Amino acid sequence: MIAQAPFRLHRFHGGLHLDDRKALSTGTPIAEVPLPPLMVLPLTQHIGGAAKPCVQVGDRVRRGQTVAHAQGVVSSPVHAPTSGRITAIEARPVPHPSGLSADCLVLEPDGRDQPLDTPEWAPLPDFAAATPAQIRDIARAAGIVGLGGAAFPSAIKLNPGRVVDTLIINGAECEPYISCDQMLMTEQADEVVLGIQVVLHALAAPRCLVGIEDNKPEAIRAMSRAAEHDARISVVVVPTRYPQGGEKQLIQTLTGLEVPSEGLPLDLGIVCHNPGTVRAVGRAVCFAEPLIERIITVTGEAIAQPCNLRVRLGTLMSHLVAQAGGFTDTPGRVLMGGPMMGFALPALDVPVIKATNCVLALAPEQVRPTPEAQPCIRCGECVTVCPARLLPQQLYWHARAREFEAAEDLNLFDCIECGCCAMVCPSHIPLVQYYRFAKTEIHAAEAEKRLADAARQRHEARLARIEREERAKEEARARKKAALAAKTSAPSASPATPPPAATPAPAPTSAPAPAAADDPVAVAMARAQARRAANNAVPAPASVEPADGDGDGKPASAPPAQANSAEDDPVAKAIAAAKARKAAKAAAAPDADQGADPGADQGADERDPVATAIAAAQARKAAKDAPRASATPDAVAATDEVDPVAKAIAAAKARKAARAADVPSPSEPSAEADDPVARAMAAAKARKAAKVASATPADDDDPVAKAIAAAKARKAARDAAGNAPQ
Repeated sequence: MIAQAPFRLHRFHGGLHLDDRKALSTGTPIAEVPLPPLMVLPLTQHIGGAAKPCVQVGDRVRRGQTVAHAQGVVSSPVHAPTSGRITAIEARPVPHPSGLSADCLVLEPDGRDQPLDTPEWAPLPDFAAATPAQIRDIARAAGIVGLGGAAFPSAIKLNPGRVVDTLIINGAECEPYISCDQMLMTEQADEVVLGIQVVLHALAAPRCLVGIEDNKPEAIRAMSRAAEHDARISVVVVPTRYPQGGEKQLIQTLTGLEVPSEGLPLDLGIVCHNPGTVRAVGRAVCFAEPLIERIITVTGEAIAQPCNLRVRLGTLMSHLVAQAGGFTDTPGRVLMGGPMMGFALPALDVPVIKATNCVLALAPEQVRPTPEAQPCIRCGECVTVCPARLLPQQLYWHARAREFEAAEDLNLFDCIECGCCAMVCPSHIPLVQYYRFAKTEIHAAEAEKRLADAARQRHEARLARIEREERAKEEARARKKAALAAKTSAPSASPATPPPAATPAPAPTSAPAPAAADDPVAVAMARAQARRAANNAVPAPASVEPADGDGDGKPASAPPAQANSAEDDPVAKAIAAAKARKAAKAAAAPDADQGADPGADQGADERDPVATAIAAAQARKAAKDAPRASATPDAVAATDEVDPVAKAIAAAKARKAARAADVPSPSEPSAEADDPVARAMAAAKARKAAKVASATPADDDDPVAKAIAAAKARKAARDAAGNAPQ
């Protein structure tokens, strides 16, 4: 329906009345363009990140197949506009004000225009039963962007994240020459209304306003008829004034609300879409068609047959011009877009992209020569016509002086680059170019700052990580040190007791059990302390002398070295004293075991000194073999494992016992007692055996055992020498 009284129109500031020149291209219906021999698909046909190819050179594709995936939220996929073969993925010229090249997929059509056997998503003819999320996902998968020129991904607008109370369809199409939206609303109003209904469902908006300028009566009638059965949709006729098609200006005209500076229509609960955009959404949701074509106006005084064409994306613009009859004369300038906001094309070998709405070829006489810019005369005309209520003159001065912060303070980014200020400037200053330059520099500075901030954050994160790792290592070392200290302090905190080696052994064949078998560290420490105490308790062999002159084998008091060690370590002192007492007892034990009378022994020695020497030599020999012969292998192994001090004491006791056992009693004199020569030889052998015994260590593994064995050997030698004949 056509809105009447309920919609009071408002007026935006500034603007111009221009000759629209639309009649050139609206006299004929929309025509289909045949498939070209070559198609070029840029990977960047939208605002945001470039799409990433998902096909390889040589791959065959079908119509509607995805050939490049979106990268990031603000991005859009690319689909094959027809069936054919990918012949290259390379940089090609693209339609852009810079004239630079960009990465493109080159498609060679096979002429069959084969669609996919199964669409990449399921169509939803009953879209009212679909969820808003489903509609958004389909719009994103279909690669739909704003077809009014901005090319912003439409899926983002369909996910506002807040309440939307009004959907506005921008059908004003205010720029001269362009008539693609007008012809779309005139010929395919039903499809446009279908798309409006789908978008209303996705946004849950209660109403839609379709704004159409009053110079398009056919489009107004067609849209009114198509929307008459849906009370939510209202067609509103707005006055023709440039730039009525600006988003902010149309919102102000229809609602009287002004979008805040650097704000969005969504801040007012409003979402705007182009007629071609909502039609593409409807086709994608209901028929599973991706965005692979659009309507383009080919017009201008230099075009033989201006018209509107339905064109597959990727078609070269030279092919479009040929379909419109070619040029009547060499054009003065070829633009993509309109004469106010379009940009010149360096050549016609660039492809049609999603943002292409018009190819305009101006005759040479229509192109105004670019005069040399003159100094600003401060007339203020630019301020009068600016629809954004800016100060174009001040912005110009700051942009020219590269004072970008000052330009931002004057709301530079509210400029819609409509060109009204440059058109009315008597000094012919290219104001819009200065504003674009300033915006580009600011964007570049912000991008550089973002990179620097990201690098700084990475560096700070790395330092924090290193600090955490070092702190964790220090804590681990501290825990380990505390655990070792606890283990070390456990034995020292208990009362000092002699190590297992210092306790009397019941027999050479039995090995004493460790006192601290449950703690290997304590056992090792006890053994080390025992060895140190034994070294200090037993003096060197050269200094071992009997305590008195009676030769009874009892050791003398501890030497000064032992006293010094005992003073340093009370534990070692106690261990040394215990070992000394144990050695003394072991030396006296054999005589008591035999039950012999000391007087009888003395009498025997006096009666037969040679026999006594022979017996001593035999005793020493038997003593050397006694430990190995008398002990079982298991007992010996157990004794070796327990303590070297205990082994030495056991060996000494064994030798003493063997010596006592081999000495003949007085009632059994030896046969050699009557022969002085034999006695002399026995005495010599005894002395030699004593020397060998003193030179041979009793136990290579323990200096205590070696010292005890040497002392006992010397004692035995002296006893034998004292009884031998002089």
